Amino acid sequence: MKKIFALFAIVGLLAFTGCEGPEGPPGQDGYNAQDSEVFEVGPDFTAANGYSMTYPLNPVMLSGDNILVYELVSTGGVDTWALLPQVYYFNNGLETAQYNYTFSYNQFRIFIKGSLADYSQLPSSFRLGKTFRVVIILGDDGVNAKKAKPDYSDYNAVIERYNIDDSNVKKID
Repeated sequence: MKKIFALFAIVGLLAFTGCEGPEGPPGQDGYNAQDSEVFEVGPDFTAANGYSMTYPLNPVMLSGDNILVYELVSTGGVDTWALLPQVYYFNNGLETAQYNYTFSYNQFRIFIKGSLADYSQLPSSFRLGKTFRVVIILGDDGVNAKKAKPDYSDYNAVIERYNIDDSNVKKID
């Protein structure tokens, strides 16, 4: 009985140590800051576009990538950015409207949503000539994955964490 058990143990050991499947596809060598990017869009929200603008992504995003959208809220000396959604109150706090966004692998959409029945009643400064910064970051950033996540509401912390050069941001129409 001991000989049979020993034989099975040896055969099992050889079978499991000798198994090797085909080599898988090459993996990513780590985070490449060039895969993250930042750009600006300047939508006008009107009844004609349903108070919503959709932009294509080219190239498309990979599974796990993420988009953050920031509204330009102040230009007094230093640009100040606020992460969407941003909620605003009108008519003595009785009405609300917010900027928000959605995205998929090949497009993103920025829109206005609120409690008003007619968004054309919003101030033109709320609907027209807006500037948003769109930051695309990798879902799995390899080398930096063990670093603490930034405060995503802080545009500058995100740019710093993902080593994104925002000194020459391109504007998308």
